[in-house]
Amino acid sequence: MPEYASITALDRLLDDLQVGEARRRQLAMVRGEMERALARDALPVGARRSLQRLLEEPTLKSYIRIAESGALRHRRVGGGFPPTSQPTNEIRRRCIDLLREALGLPGVGLGGGEVALQPAPEAATLAALHRQLDRYLGGAMSPAQTRLTAVLALELDTAARSGELAALRTTDLSENNIAVFVERHPQGGGTVEGEWVETSALTRAALERWLSVREDLVQRAHGTSRLWVSLWMNHDGVLDDEGRTVIRPPGMPLEENGLVTSYRIGRLRYDGLRQLLPLKLEQLRRAIDAERQRTAA
Repeated sequence: MPEYASITALDRLLDDLQVGEARRRQLAMVRGEMERALARDALPVGARRSLQRLLEEPTLKSYIRIAESGALRHRRVGGGFPPTSQPTNEIRRRCIDLLREALGLPGVGLGGGEVALQPAPEAATLAALHRQLDRYLGGAMSPAQTRLTAVLALELDTAARSGELAALRTTDLSENNIAVFVERHPQGGGTVEGEWVETSALTRAALERWLSVREDLVQRAHGTSRLWVSLWMNHDGVLDDEGRTVIRPPGMPLEENGLVTSYRIGRLRYDGLRQLLPLKLEQLRRAIDAERQRTAA
């Protein structure tokens, strides 16, 4: 149970918000920062008792100033608490406006501005990526490369967000993998809609290779229907009753952060990908989505 009445009220507000998983994580970041600011007496006393006071403009200005300095980080970065990045600052402001709107309050101008979108690959680059993945399938691949090839092939077909990709299950694949069912979660919230997307020959071949690897991995764990699973033993940050780290075997569900991390690592590790893939998976998704809309027009 939170120590402050305003945080308890904020938790209730967050529970009722209809937003996507990415936005929910961003809101959780803001919630944690606000609670830490209250615990350090960095905000007015009234903000402890009232969500209205917590979200009023003077309180928010103090919160923004402290948060952007890095003082409210929940863990050290490079041994210290450096200022937060411009994209993080903008996300924080958007979350604040979303919370105020949910409480029936108008948005506030707290500085900053829209963060420029990073350049996305062009159609010719997407075609080259398709050819590169096809070349991978013609030879031997490690389990990690096999998984990434299937992820990228599916992304080329679906333009799914990272959270949508991570949520896929083997039951979302049709017979012979000729189609995949994707639940679309709008970034700013809204109605979740599902659709069947026809897969390409490349994706079907990539999935066939990955599902064979996956089957062996899942047999070592406890079984899961999630399409993407871990490749190595790791820990989940939880301690058992004796204070020992809980170890997760290979074959456990791969969460969104793990999927994104595998993209970043694979981009640098495998021949040809650094020139074809942007820094972030979201940039690739936007390029694929734009190309799909262009060809459908």
